[in-house]
Amino acid sequence: MNLTELEEIGLKNVGKIYHNLGYDELIRHEIENKECTLTKKGATAVDTGIFTGRSPKDKYFVDRDPSNKHIAWGHINQKISEEVFNELLEVSREQLSGKDLYVTDVYSGASVDSKRSIRFITEIAWQAHFVKNMFIRPTPSELENFKPQFTVLNACKAVNQKWKEHGLNSEVFVLFDIENNLSIIGGTWYGGELKKGIFSMMNYWLPLENKLPMHCSANVGERGDTALFFGLSGTGKTTLSTDPHRKLIGDDEHGWDSKGIFNFEGGCYAKVINLNGDNEPEIFNAIKSAALLENVVLNDDGEVDYDDGSKTENTRVSYPIEHIKNHEVSLNAGHPENIIFLSADAFGVLPPVSKLTREQAMYYFLSGYTAKVAGTERGITEPVATFSACFGEAFLPLHPTVYAKLLGEKIDKHGVNVYLVNTGWTGGAYGVGKRMSIKDTRACINAILDGSIKKSEFDVTRTFKLHVPKTLGNINPEILNPRNAWSDKDAFDKTRDTLAEMFIANFKKYQNEDSEFDYSAAGPQIES
Repeated sequence: MNLTELEEIGLKNVGKIYHNLGYDELIRHEIENKECTLTKKGATAVDTGIFTGRSPKDKYFVDRDPSNKHIAWGHINQKISEEVFNELLEVSREQLSGKDLYVTDVYSGASVDSKRSIRFITEIAWQAHFVKNMFIRPTPSELENFKPQFTVLNACKAVNQKWKEHGLNSEVFVLFDIENNLSIIGGTWYGGELKKGIFSMMNYWLPLENKLPMHCSANVGERGDTALFFGLSGTGKTTLSTDPHRKLIGDDEHGWDSKGIFNFEGGCYAKVINLNGDNEPEIFNAIKSAALLENVVLNDDGEVDYDDGSKTENTRVSYPIEHIKNHEVSLNAGHPENIIFLSADAFGVLPPVSKLTREQAMYYFLSGYTAKVAGTERGITEPVATFSACFGEAFLPLHPTVYAKLLGEKIDKHGVNVYLVNTGWTGGAYGVGKRMSIKDTRACINAILDGSIKKSEFDVTRTFKLHVPKTLGNINPEILNPRNAWSDKDAFDKTRDTLAEMFIANFKKYQNEDSEFDYSAAGPQIES
C-alpha cells in the first residue's frame, strides 16, 4: 500500500497510513485515540453515537448502465444520480484527505471460486478493528499481492449538508457505485453499515453467476450434515447455530454454489442484550481480547452489564470466528440437509416448529415474516410485525424472485428438508404472552437436526395449514399447537385471522397470471 494508490481514488495529503494492523496495534490505537474502553475481559467497548442501527432509508445505488438493468428499484434500492454521487464522493475525499488513515484488506467469501477482495479505508481505528473481525483475513502471502476488487471509503465524520437539495432522506449517506467498484459512507458511525454494505454487493454479484447468497447462519454435524438458519436480526440465527455439538460455519451470511455452502465472513456479530453465560456460553466466552463491543453499558470495574439496554436494545459484539472453539476452519461445508426459517412472531400465532412442504417453503421464503426487534433500525422501539422477502429484503439489490428461484432449484436438486421455527411469542401476542424459551427452541432444533422430528405424528393447523408435531421430546405438548397455549381461544382465532390477512395481502405482489411464483395456495386461507 502506498500514497499513489490512495491518490488514485482522490485522497490527498494523506498522513500516516496504517495498513493491515494486527489486533494488538489496533487496540493500542483505539485506546490512545480515546475511541474505546477496555473491559475487564479484555474486549474493547465503543459507542457508535446516535446511530445504533443501520440507516436503510439512506442507502442508494448509482443509476447507471449496466447495473440499473439488474437492480430492483424501489424503496429498498433507491436511485442516486452519478452527479450527486460524485459530489458526495468529493465530500468524503475532503474528510479523509490530510488525515492518518487505517487501510484494511480482506476477503468476502470463503469459496476460492466466489470470493471478492475488499479494501476498507477509514480514519477510525475501531472501524478497522470491526472490519478485521468481520471479514476473512488474508494470509501474509495473500496480502503481498492483494488487489482490491471493491473499495469502501468510510467518511463517517462527514455529512451531506445539501441533502434536501439533492432530494435525499437525511444528511447520512450510504452509497454504491457498482460500475466503479466503490462505496462511500458518511454521517453514521455504525459498524453494521460496513458489514451489510458488502453483503448487499455479494447479493448483487453472485446470482449473476447462478450462485445463491443467503442471509442465514450455518453449521455442520459430525456426519457432515449441514444446516442453514434463515432469519432477520434478533430471530436467533447466531444463538441457535452456535452449538457445542456442531461446527459453526458462520452466523449470518453465506453462499450456496455447486460445491456447497461457504461463509462470506470471518467473524460473528452477535446481539448481547440480556446475554447470559449459562444460556449462551459460546458467545459469552467469545468476548475477550480482539472482541469489539458496541453500545454496551459498563460498571465502574469494567464489567459489562448485558441487561442494560439504556443506550439501545441492539447492543452487539463482533469477534473473529476463531473465538468459537467448535467452528469449521475452512468456513465451507457440503450441501444442506435441513433448512430452518426463523421467525420471531409477535402475534403468538405461529407454532414453535412446523414441517413445510416444498410449496410452503417457497411461500414462507418469499414472505420472510418476522418482527423487527427494538433498536435494530432507527425508529424501531418495540417489536413490529414485518415481511422481508427471503429473510433479508433490505440487502437484496435484485428482485426477490431471483433468489427464490435459485433456492427452489437447489432444494429440489439436493432433497432438502425445510422447517419453520417460531422464536417469538407463545400463549398470547407481544405484551400478553411470553417469549418462547431458548430451551424449548433448542429442543425443536435438535429434533430437526437428529431427525427425530420425522418420527412424530403431525396435526395440521387451521387457516395456516401448518404441519405441527403432536408430541416432541420433553416439550410441553400444549405449546406445539399454538391455539392450545392461549387461554382465550376466541382471542387466538381473531389474532390468527388478522395475521393471516397480513400474509395474504403481502403476497399479492407475487400473484399474476404469468407468475411462476404464485405460491399463495400454500399460504394461509381464511375460513368462513
